[in-house]
Amino acid sequence: MKKLILLSTIFFLAFSFNSCKKFLDEKPVSEGIATEGSDSIPYKTASEVEAALAGVYAGFKNEYFELDYFVNGDAQSDDAYAGADNPANFQIDNFTIDATNSNVSRDWAYLYSIIGNANIVINNVRAVPDPALTEERKQEIVGEASFIRAFMYFQLVQQWGDVPLQLKEVRTISARILPEIYPLLFPPRQPAAEVYKQIIADLDTAVLYVKPTAAHKGFATTGAANSLLAKVYATQEPHDWAKVLQYCNAVVAGGYSLLPDYHMLWDNLHKNSEESIFEINYTGGNTDGNWGASMFRGLDWKKFNIPSNDLVKAFDQEQDTVRKAASIIFLDITGHWTDGNWPQTNYPFLNKWHNFEQGSNQNYIFMRLADIILLKAEALNETGDLSGAATLVNQIRTRAKLANTPAATQADMRLAIEKERRLELAFEGIRWFDLKRNGRAIEVMNNATGAGNVNLGYHLTQNRLVYPIPQAELDKNTKLTQNPGY
Repeated sequence: MKKLILLSTIFFLAFSFNSCKKFLDEKPVSEGIATEGSDSIPYKTASEVEAALAGVYAGFKNEYFELDYFVNGDAQSDDAYAGADNPANFQIDNFTIDATNSNVSRDWAYLYSIIGNANIVINNVRAVPDPALTEERKQEIVGEASFIRAFMYFQLVQQWGDVPLQLKEVRTISARILPEIYPLLFPPRQPAAEVYKQIIADLDTAVLYVKPTAAHKGFATTGAANSLLAKVYATQEPHDWAKVLQYCNAVVAGGYSLLPDYHMLWDNLHKNSEESIFEINYTGGNTDGNWGASMFRGLDWKKFNIPSNDLVKAFDQEQDTVRKAASIIFLDITGHWTDGNWPQTNYPFLNKWHNFEQGSNQNYIFMRLADIILLKAEALNETGDLSGAATLVNQIRTRAKLANTPAATQADMRLAIEKERRLELAFEGIRWFDLKRNGRAIEVMNNATGAGNVNLGYHLTQNRLVYPIPQAELDKNTKLTQNPGY
């Protein structure tokens, strides 16, 4: 019956649009997923294509990347509590999420919307007749949009596992092409392995076509594509540590270098630095302000992603005063709100995003060299090079003014690298995904403690390592299936 209703709806649309209306502004099932079919060229000039590509990049400034990216990566982990008063975030923090969770629904929509915009650019730029758009620039545009599409699918596959793969766009509806567009408008999920295969293919395209590097780190470059490839090969099952090493080495050889002082990463005086690989730039003000930074610090209301007791304890046990001070600031919130996790007189806030005012010009760094160095250390350790791994870990620790790692076995080094990544990359949206890919999420989260070393009572299970498919998507698309346990 559902299929009959959907078919009837499509026929109605087909005749209503007189079989020829462009479908660029319509949102097919799964919010913004774009699919195949057109007999016209959407872009006629170079400026139109460049504007479309800018629109794809603009996806990095939506609610997903300004807020939810960090909620998903940090509040789900042992680094932060949900904070604030949003029930959807409490569900994420406590692993009690359901298919109607508003964060889950909007994240799915945001990511597929960006993918849909990237698809239109990738599939049509080569046909633009304007001679001002050179063949070289057309290839660069394909490479940049392919990198962004890969970035979005990497978010999806990590959060949901099997997801629909949509690589083309519908621009025309007609009864004649209904058999062709129906399975594209209502796609089934594809196995995670197939999604990873597409991510790698897109990144291979990016490596081939994009510029090697750029002063403005907000654009896709060879370094950014190689970094993402290293992360992908370290995440997909089975992990391919040889490939991780290959792409980490390519990044390290790409002209990047660590800043001498860890605080320089966050002081807003060294944007797009030699350590940064991919960084979303904001100029500030009403038109280009990073409102997301204000979600994590300030006394006007209770903020999101409150640093956890467990993370503070980890910094203190390591005597890591440098990175702790850069990552967390303690303030007196007496008279503002209460929180069972912390006293009002010594309440922590995330500190890496220093400019948290409305209309902030605070950049977000999504990929940087220290992350890749530690990922390379992980790959070396997993392939038997304990000494090489230690050298890289110590390089990161030296900047934080810490002694060399005492890890002397592969097992000890594995945990040492995990800890080093936690302290180095705190609140950068990475911790949860590190725990998942290393198979440690269930053990770590179910043993996480809060104030007074009291167990927080998480009951994380295998099923809860991925999000549910949003119920609204299931209702619209009978081809979708729910993840187990939801």
